[in-house]
Amino acid sequence: MSLPSNTRLPPILAWMAAGLLLIAAAWVVPVNLNSVTPPLLKAAGEGTPSVARLGRDLLDSEKSGPAALVLAAVRSLSDPQGDSLSAAIDRVAQRRPELVPWGGWDPFLDPLFNLKDNAGHRESTPVLTFFITEKARTGLRDYLSNSRSDGVQSWLKLRTLANTGRFVPANKPGGQALDAVILLGALLYQGEHFSTPLQRELRGLAETAVEQKALGDLEPVCIDLLSLGRRLNWLQLCELLRVTDSTKAVGEFAQLARATPDDLPIIYGAALLSGSADRVATYLLRYGYAGMADLKLALSSGQGAVNQLLLRQVPVNRQPSPSFGPATLLALLYPKLALAAKYLGFLLGAFCLFRGLDRVLFDPRLDAATHPHVKSGVLAVLTAGMLVLATEPFLLKPAPPSEFQIKLTVPVLANISDPASLTHVENTFTMDTSTLLSIGFFALLQVGMYLLCLAKMREIDLQQVPALLKLRLMENEENLFDGGLYIGIAGTATALVLQVLKVIEPNLLAAYSSNLFGITCVALVKIRHVRPFKRRLILESQTS
Repeated sequence: MSLPSNTRLPPILAWMAAGLLLIAAAWVVPVNLNSVTPPLLKAAGEGTPSVARLGRDLLDSEKSGPAALVLAAVRSLSDPQGDSLSAAIDRVAQRRPELVPWGGWDPFLDPLFNLKDNAGHRESTPVLTFFITEKARTGLRDYLSNSRSDGVQSWLKLRTLANTGRFVPANKPGGQALDAVILLGALLYQGEHFSTPLQRELRGLAETAVEQKALGDLEPVCIDLLSLGRRLNWLQLCELLRVTDSTKAVGEFAQLARATPDDLPIIYGAALLSGSADRVATYLLRYGYAGMADLKLALSSGQGAVNQLLLRQVPVNRQPSPSFGPATLLALLYPKLALAAKYLGFLLGAFCLFRGLDRVLFDPRLDAATHPHVKSGVLAVLTAGMLVLATEPFLLKPAPPSEFQIKLTVPVLANISDPASLTHVENTFTMDTSTLLSIGFFALLQVGMYLLCLAKMREIDLQQVPALLKLRLMENEENLFDGGLYIGIAGTATALVLQVLKVIEPNLLAAYSSNLFGITCVALVKIRHVRPFKRRLILESQTS
């Protein structure tokens, strides 16, 4: 006999309340496996220097050029502190206008250039604009030839190379570009504007090129310096190279500057704020414009948020979710522990919820040999897996390809005589709304059918009739228990018809998902519930 309702209700509510509470507690933990959340970035950036603070520090260090580029990033982030920073930069420019083209004062420039005589340059000027003239290059060669640095002398010897790849040799007519780049690199080396790892790598490449009498691997570096030197003034370039640790990062940053010049202030500001141009370039080349939006979000929160995003190298999960202060702090300090606690909360919550639902919908009074807790555990694992997938948008769906990567389009099997046939089709990684709604509707139908079958089994179980009669009643409900298959087949046929009529987008996944849900529902009802219940009724009838 079933237990009275007044003794069953409190345990049922306790199981279900505990399950819902555990799932909700796990949901508010802002940590993910392959992404970060905005609350986590906000907590990481709290109390850390902002982009506007970086611009102020640069200006205090008499580096108005980098500060001006950071100001452009501040304005793109709609930071209200941009007005005060802009006013401070304008005051410096009015007081020392001769330094504006160079981006600030540098002791190595005074012996080489007459900074006070810049009548033709009153704004920030790319550094190669000054270095490309014959007078400037002659002065730079005379100055650098007296350097006692082996690295500088190795760079100067590059001017004698005849095998220069895509460049015209520096000592030949038309070689002004390579000559200016070589002198630029030598002056940067002389002034110790390269980071230590980058300086060591560049010296090795220069010595190898001199030994082999060919630019070789140094040629791409020269092209990257040429690209950056045409976009940045002297101090802007110096500050960037101080936070760049490899020639690979120099090339990636130059590629970003060419691919998205309008976003150069954001990229530049992130590199200086994080202290690593390498990680900024790697992140953006991996995630493209989506990564740029994520980087802007981190920049608006402060230095700690930028460091957190670049350290993990994952996209931002923008799914709406609440945040709880202690849980956010735990996720920030111990991310692996917080992630394990979150997944465990999903699992335990789903287990408690299914134990409560079992008591509400069905009371089979199974013996110990059937292990009811194991069955609830299996359903809990499946449900927890679905919760994990629902909260991890980048677990199964990879990030779209970056728009900043170099792409080569090779037409294959196309009608070359018809240029209109050479169309490029982008790969899609998402489903349209109508497909998602169709799949969700079919899933809800099967969930309703599943609950209806459990309710009918409970109704038969509670009747005060012999076990043999209950067994006959169960056999009479076989068509109901197979109802999930009928609904699944009907849903598949309906979806196919709607696709033919172009009511919904053609997608076989939407159609066949109905059939799949129906098979799953019927298998779950008959194996998980009907079979154990019939087994108990058979044993009871034999005993009676």
